[in-house]
Amino acid sequence: MSELKLSYSGYVCAPYLHNRDSLELKESWSNSKNIEKLFFVTGTFSSDSQPYFSTSANHYLLAKFKDSSIVEKELSKHIQEKTSFVFNIHDDLFEREVLGETNFISIYYLEYGEDMDDLVEIAGLLLKREKIEVAGLGNMTTTCSVPSKFTFPYSENMIVIEVASEKSHQSVKKYCDQTQRDVTRKGFTLSNLLSLSILDQLK
Repeated sequence: MSELKLSYSGYVCAPYLHNRDSLELKESWSNSKNIEKLFFVTGTFSSDSQPYFSTSANHYLLAKFKDSSIVEKELSKHIQEKTSFVFNIHDDLFEREVLGETNFISIYYLEYGEDMDDLVEIAGLLLKREKIEVAGLGNMTTTCSVPSKFTFPYSENMIVIEVASEKSHQSVKKYCDQTQRDVTRKGFTLSNLLSLSILDQLK
């Protein structure tokens, strides 16, 4: 990746509203070489993050992309009244083979920008959780036709994890909550932003 263009890989979450914009995005991302994986998901916002995103939706298209500049260009043509989220991953904490299919993605934020030693420690704590297959650190940008009342203050310190499990989404959510508690017990303020339960893999 060229650092000059400041283009990153990562994840994009666009509201699926059964309208023309949603259908066109789904079609475009299904056929795009820039999109590695495409899922239909249910999104659940934590009570702490909800006030910032009152224009959130229940269902989203979740795509894992290679180049953020392409995704942002596409989103700008399909701005909706529900918020779209782009998570640019600056640093891959780890990626490994895990038994089971990816069925849950959990997005957290750190309330303080931690230094490199802290991030190494956080990555080590996440590595101990054997169902986590991917963990990355990055930032978040949003697009929405309705201006937000409050600015989310932690968008530069996002952590995204992919979890693979054959268990129910409820069970995996508890697993992620426990993971969050493990990290918090070590003195890091890791808070949940959004939990994404994968309902269907589209690509």
